[in-house]
Amino acid sequence: MENQNEVMKKRADDVFIGTYLRYPAAMVAGTGCELTDADGKTYDDFLAGIAVCALGHCHPAVTAAVTEQAGRLVHVSNLYYTQPQTELAELLTANSFADRVFMGNSGAEANEAAIKLARIASAKDRYEIITLSGSFHGRTLTTVAATAQPKFHKGFEPLPNGFVHVEAGDLDAVRAAITGRTCAIMCEPLQGEGGVLPLDPAYLQAIRSLCDERGLLLIFDEVQTGMGRTGTLFAYEQVGVTPDIMTLAKALGNGLPIGAMLTSDRIAAAFTPGTHASTFGGNPVACAAGVATMKVMLADGFLDDVRVKGEYFRKRLGELQERFPAIASHVRGMGLLNGLVLTDAAVPHGAAIVDALFERGYLINFAGNCALRFAPPLIVEQARIDRVVDALGEVLEAVVL
Repeated sequence: MENQNEVMKKRADDVFIGTYLRYPAAMVAGTGCELTDADGKTYDDFLAGIAVCALGHCHPAVTAAVTEQAGRLVHVSNLYYTQPQTELAELLTANSFADRVFMGNSGAEANEAAIKLARIASAKDRYEIITLSGSFHGRTLTTVAATAQPKFHKGFEPLPNGFVHVEAGDLDAVRAAITGRTCAIMCEPLQGEGGVLPLDPAYLQAIRSLCDERGLLLIFDEVQTGMGRTGTLFAYEQVGVTPDIMTLAKALGNGLPIGAMLTSDRIAAAFTPGTHASTFGGNPVACAAGVATMKVMLADGFLDDVRVKGEYFRKRLGELQERFPAIASHVRGMGLLNGLVLTDAAVPHGAAIVDALFERGYLINFAGNCALRFAPPLIVEQARIDRVVDALGEVLEAVVL
């Protein structure tokens, strides 16, 4: 019988621009924490669409909400109100620091909205935004410029100006970068693409104080860390810092394309009709998915369970670090966004380790060229965590340094 994965690979490779290095599997179905490819092989998904399918694949509540909404109203211009959009905005503001929401379709769009708002809400000639090394803020030209990783800039120069990059963790560098042109500081509480690196709460608190002293806005990019991923609905709740602007996407729709930018009444007032917009932002079907997702996450005990499983996961990964100290340097993360950081000698083997787990039916990735990243659905069971850790142990035993 013909290999259906190979058939799909050939068809796709003949028509798509080569912007992705894809694994040789065409995923055709998903349930909970499992995916099934075109040849019937199943995989334990510890990547969840890169922290997107937080409730797992095809969660019944989300599927029901999307199906019902798709039969009622799929799209209408933002010249009109819709019930799912309003309900989602009410849930977001009721459960965060924010008073107001702008909706787009992705994390990059949410960050674009945040950048535009920070500029227009600041004094004339204050337009620069300070970002941190290792950050990742999106793939549009502006959010690439905001991203302080040179590998993402290559070939796209000249980049839009207005962004100053400083070393993450160095408060003096942040302070020295502030000028009369600075309007905001933008950062992720935990850098996902940067290698699953949580920023020190004391450092973030000091940045908050610096913003207050200098009249700057603080933007938290919670595209990856928001929506329960770190064990609270938003990561800012754990670090003792409230931002002025926050961005969300990824898990907000549990797989439906949606992004959001949240802020206070005072700052939101700078956006007026015509200053910013999105044709598909706040789409009724995507918002229905977002409402269903939030209601599941806000149920009693859900986020507590994420924290417990996250601690257990880090404990099990820590056992691997102790067994393989020449390969695994340390474990870091929050909630169910965790990384096993490799030693310098093992980094060249990172991709091969991910490939070996793929062959065994486990999906993870290698982030920041330093850490094996695990971002499973938040409903992941302890037994499944044990299985992936045991499989990783078998793979690490075969690594020759």
